[in-house]
Order: sequence, then C-alpha cells, then structure tokens
Amino acid sequence: MFESLMAFLHSLQGWPAYALVFGILVGSGFGLPMNEDILLVTAAALTLSGVMAPWPLIAVAWCGLLIADGLVFHWGRVFGARLIEHRWLAHAIPPRRLAAMQAFMLRTGPAAIFLARFMPGVRSAVYLAAGSLRLPYRQQFLYDGLAAAVEVPLLVFAVRYVGGNWQALLPRSPWAQGLVLAAVVLLGAVAAWAIRRRLRGSPRFQCNK
Repeated sequence: MFESLMAFLHSLQGWPAYALVFGILVGSGFGLPMNEDILLVTAAALTLSGVMAPWPLIAVAWCGLLIADGLVFHWGRVFGARLIEHRWLAHAIPPRRLAAMQAFMLRTGPAAIFLARFMPGVRSAVYLAAGSLRLPYRQQFLYDGLAAAVEVPLLVFAVRYVGGNWQALLPRSPWAQGLVLAAVVLLGAVAAWAIRRRLRGSPRFQCNK
C-alpha cells in the first residue's frame, strides 16, 4: 500500500501532492501503517524535480505530523492502557513497552516528547504513554512542535544538499542512522538543559486529574 501511494505521489504536481503528504501523515494518527520518515525523505526528494517547493512542504509536513502525533496522544489520554487490549494494537505496542515508556515519561517529563520525534520505532509508544499519564495537551503540542520544527527542515534541506544521493538518507541506511543518532544526542542535551532551566523550582512532571 505504501509503495502504491509513493508511486502515486510521484505522478502528482503542486497542491494535490501536498494534500496527499498531509493526508498520509494525518492518517498515521488513525493507525494507517505508514513510515513517515520514508514519506518525508521521498517528498523532500520531489522538491528536486519541482513537484513541490521546500518551504510549503515543510509547513504541510509540520502540520500533518503535529495532528498525527496529537491524535495518538489523544487516544492515550481518552482510552489509556485499555487501548492496547485490542489484539492488533497489542502487537504494535506491547503492554511491556507501554509500561516502559510510562516509566520513562515519569523520569524525564515532557523532554521525552521532544526526543521521541527523533526516535523512529518508539514515537507512538511515547505519545500514547504521555496521553495515558494525562499530560496537558499544551505540553504535547509545544514539545512535539519544537522537535518537528527541527526535524522537518533538517530532512528537507539534507535531501536537497545531497541531491541525487538522497536515498542515503532513508531510515534503513547506516549513514542516516548515524546522523539521526548524532542529532538525538545533540538535541537531547540542548533540550534537557532548556527544560531543566525552565522547570527549575517547579515540579518536573505535572498530571491533570
């Protein structure tokens, strides 16, 4: 299915291409099995041929990611751990992983939301855990929005920088994994410093009852 959508995306031009990228990203918040990292890298590659322009793509992708991640957070807030009692969801997010992410959230607070955007494979579990712990919506959108504002332009302009070698940035590439790891370490250190400074003297983690 994903391959078919990517082939269809290559055939589009202008606003229909933006609409498809936005729709796929939002659909992932409803459980559509899509790899958003591959989608973003592929869409960024299409800016090289003029199918889309960089800054409109960044704006569309940023909005789509925030809505998708916000939906996962919302499902966690409304349904809590009961959500993964469904057989399909229990396979995608095992109860032990959700419990581990909840413990991680309790230790690190909203910084985990920021870091999760750079950690493929655990994002959904982190956002679901944040919602199940009833973090305020404003924290989800603030920290996820800041992280997406870093990640999306970085991906788009990295693809444009490498040009014809853009497939080296796909998530399965060892070179890309090294880049992501370095970015996570750097951004994590900056985020931890900023969040600690902001929350000094206040509770690091707040729950809305």
